[in-house]
Amino acid sequence: MKLIWSSTIAAALMASTTVAFAPSPNHRVGRSFVPKSKFTATSTTTRKKIILSETVVVEDPLFTRKPRPEYIPGRIDDPDYVRIFDTTLRDGEQSPGATLTSSEKLEIARMLAKLGVDIIEAGFPIASPDDFNAVKQIGDTVGNEVFEDGYVPVICGLSRANPKDIQRAWDAVKGAKRPRVHTFIATSPIHMETKLNKTPDQVVEIAVNAVEFAKSLGCEDIEFSPEDAGRSEPEFLYRILSEVIKAGATTLNIPDTTGWNMPWEFGGLIKSLRENVEGADKVVFSTHCQNDLGLATANSLAGALNGARQLECTINGIGERAGNASLEEIVMSLALKGDTDFSGGPGTGKLHTAVNPVHITPTSKMVSEYTGMMCQPHKAIVGANAFQHESGIHQDGMIKNKKTYEIMTPESIGLMRGESQSGAGIVLGKHSGRNAVGTRLRELGYDLEQDKLNAVFTRFKEVAERKKGGLEDEDLEALVTDQAGSSNALWEVTGLQVSTGMSGI
Repeated sequence: MKLIWSSTIAAALMASTTVAFAPSPNHRVGRSFVPKSKFTATSTTTRKKIILSETVVVEDPLFTRKPRPEYIPGRIDDPDYVRIFDTTLRDGEQSPGATLTSSEKLEIARMLAKLGVDIIEAGFPIASPDDFNAVKQIGDTVGNEVFEDGYVPVICGLSRANPKDIQRAWDAVKGAKRPRVHTFIATSPIHMETKLNKTPDQVVEIAVNAVEFAKSLGCEDIEFSPEDAGRSEPEFLYRILSEVIKAGATTLNIPDTTGWNMPWEFGGLIKSLRENVEGADKVVFSTHCQNDLGLATANSLAGALNGARQLECTINGIGERAGNASLEEIVMSLALKGDTDFSGGPGTGKLHTAVNPVHITPTSKMVSEYTGMMCQPHKAIVGANAFQHESGIHQDGMIKNKKTYEIMTPESIGLMRGESQSGAGIVLGKHSGRNAVGTRLRELGYDLEQDKLNAVFTRFKEVAERKKGGLEDEDLEALVTDQAGSSNALWEVTGLQVSTGMSGI
């Protein structure tokens, strides 16, 4: 069954086998908290060129996210709660060629709110008039659209550590119910010496003045980032972070700007900062990890293990150079493993977010379409192959029990597989086995005897060796009726005579 759906229908059809989604009498759909209800979806089923249309009425499965604690800058009352800070519209747009229009940014911001991220970094307002207008529009609209459960995303603007940038960022976001200014300055020796041409003392002074200026504007939610913290001297980080806390910073974001750190290094850095920075108990520690060595998600989770309670990420992992930590990877890692694999930090070690993962797929597709940056097929969670199987051994297991090779359901991220590909992501290619081919043929209405199935399977293997992308249902049907695979041929060639000549020319 090929299901035609919208994200609202996807929410109604969500199914998951993990404890990440607990039963509840209500389910948050769209921009409101909707009580028990019915949803309708139209589906089409194709069988031997006969198209059957039907309306499927599905009861709300009553799954919802874990509760979100009240938002307070600089404090999270639930020590197991992890804030998700999405920077798709800022760092993600910095991917070469990923320019977004203001209207596209607004649509993505609304999808991020539907997804349930805690903070949306809407852009870099000083960068251009269009960027300022886009951030302001998001702050004035999405930043004021309150869900019935009280949730409204924080809208954040990025700025360098100077009054002009900070003023511009504040002017862009101050119309939101929960505005935040995020300011930064580099702290690694190579950045201070060669890029900034500043001494450590000067950098500390600039950072403190920046936070104090943001606070003087009336901003009560101030995030500070020591750029390139992953290559900075720990003692200097202790000093500058202690000073910005005194100046009024509420979130300390620790960037691995160049993707240099190993997970154990980065996790250890977060732990040492929490233990050595004066006033660390008065702020929320955050991570921002680039993916230059392919470790952005691993480093972010190592940060969470060691006490970071805000993780910065982007949809599809887009961003500068090799990209950022992927939101979908972080969210589903915590959904599947947060209850069992994060002990050792503050709280009980049972980490969770309030993201509604059923909106991951539509958000991913929107970002891909608007930025023009397609995901590689094998991208975790949202890649085209993430829930598809071609190996015969895997296909056999999937047909018998989907849990044999899938640790989450595609429906849990909003991907409605329905009955297509045998309802198990079966891609019929040269690695497919007899069980997968026979199962699909039966679904198409062909219940073949063993000899006939063997003949069709032999022909299938011959064709699959040469055909890239796998065989479609029409190809299978052609094999069934192909004479080379038929034991009941209507015609047989017993002789052939060919005459040639040059006469008449």
